[in-house]
Amino acid sequence: MAGDNSTVKVHINHVVKKFQTRKGEMVALNGVDLDIHENEFVCVVGPSGCGKSTLLNIIGGLEKPTEGSVTVDGREVTGPGSDRGIVFQQYALFPWLTVEKNVEFGLKLQGKPKEEAAEIAQRYIKMVELEEFAKAYPKELSGGMKQRVAIARAYAVNPKVLLMDEPFGALDAQTRTQLQQELLVTWEKEQKTCFFITHDVEEAIILGQRVIIMCARPGRVKDVVDIDIPYPRDQKTKMSPRFLELKNYIWNQVYQEYLSVRK
Repeated sequence: MAGDNSTVKVHINHVVKKFQTRKGEMVALNGVDLDIHENEFVCVVGPSGCGKSTLLNIIGGLEKPTEGSVTVDGREVTGPGSDRGIVFQQYALFPWLTVEKNVEFGLKLQGKPKEEAAEIAQRYIKMVELEEFAKAYPKELSGGMKQRVAIARAYAVNPKVLLMDEPFGALDAQTRTQLQQELLVTWEKEQKTCFFITHDVEEAIILGQRVIIMCARPGRVKDVVDIDIPYPRDQKTKMSPRFLELKNYIWNQVYQEYLSVRK
C-alpha cells in the first residue's frame, strides 16, 4: 500500500531553527525542505543531535521555526492541534488515570460526549489488544503495553498526521518487533500519514515507504531513499538481498554524518 502521491499532506518549507545557548547561537535545523504525502509512512534517521526531534516538534506545533513554515493540508502550523497526534518514547501517560481514561483524555478535550468517548476508546484499546487491561493503571503495565496505550490514545482522536518520536526505542527487541508489526497493520487499516523518527535503520526500512536521512547538525535533508520492498513486511523481509542492500546504503550515509561531527 502506498501513500497518495498526488496529495501533499505536510509541506515543510525551508525550516530553520536556532536556539540560544550559553555558548551562543546553535543552529539545529538549517533549511529543511520536504513534502509528505497523504497516507504515506515516512521514517527519519540521522545521527544524534541532527534535529530530528526538533523537526517533529515543529510539525506538531510544540516549537516554532525561526524561519520557514510547515503546513498541514495547506494550513500553516501555528501551535498544537487535534489534526496531529504525537507519540513520544517516554509513553507520556497520566499515572493517575486508567488505560481507558488515558485513551479517552483527548476525546474529552475535543468535546466528545461521555458515551461516545468511551465507545471510541474501547475500539482503540481493542485494536492494541489491551481490553483486559482497560481498568488497569500505567504502573501495572509493561513498557510495551504502555506504548500501546500511547498509540491507542494518539489514534483515538483521529488525527490526520501521526508523529512518532522513537516510540519503540526503550523496548526490548521482541516487544519492539511485535509493535512494529502491529503498527503496520493499524496504519494499513486506519490510513494515516505517519512521520516516524528512529535510530534503528532496520526499523526504518521495515516500516517506511521512504526513509529520510538527515545531515549532522545543523540538520537538513541529506538523502531520501525509496523503500521499494512490498508490504506486508516481516522478520523474513530482513533476510532479503534488497533489504540488506538498503540497510548498508542507509547505515553508511548515517555513519558518514556521525563521523563528520566527530572530526
